[in-house]
Amino acid sequence: MYKHVWIVYDTDDFPAQNIDKVVDLCHTYSNEETTYHALWSNQCIELWFLLHFSFIHSDLHRQEYWAKLSSCLAKLNTSEYKKNRSDMYQLLEPYMEQAISNAKKLANINKGKKASQSTPGTEVYRLIEKLLPYLK
Repeated sequence: MYKHVWIVYDTDDFPAQNIDKVVDLCHTYSNEETTYHALWSNQCIELWFLLHFSFIHSDLHRQEYWAKLSSCLAKLNTSEYKKNRSDMYQLLEPYMEQAISNAKKLANINKGKKASQSTPGTEVYRLIEKLLPYLK
């Protein structure tokens, strides 16, 4: 049996009730033995990536994140951002603490809002905080 189950998902264009239902189901099915964690990124995982380089609070469409990420990666003298890029962890790792801090700022701004209403917002930092001691 697993103690923690981490469910990481983008909100993309899914209906708000579906986005929020994952959070509700995680709470419903959590018990003394297993805790389910809904780690959404609204609208996309690229928000989490971008938070490694700067704080962003603009509600952008997910496609707009790619150009911003490519611009940040250009400053690192590397090629443009592409989905499923195999070296993203290595590129982002030096900025992990900054990303966590920026994501927490967004979480404070979005406090009390549902996942579907938290744009932009991401809960991915919660898993990374837990894993950080093992990643160093």
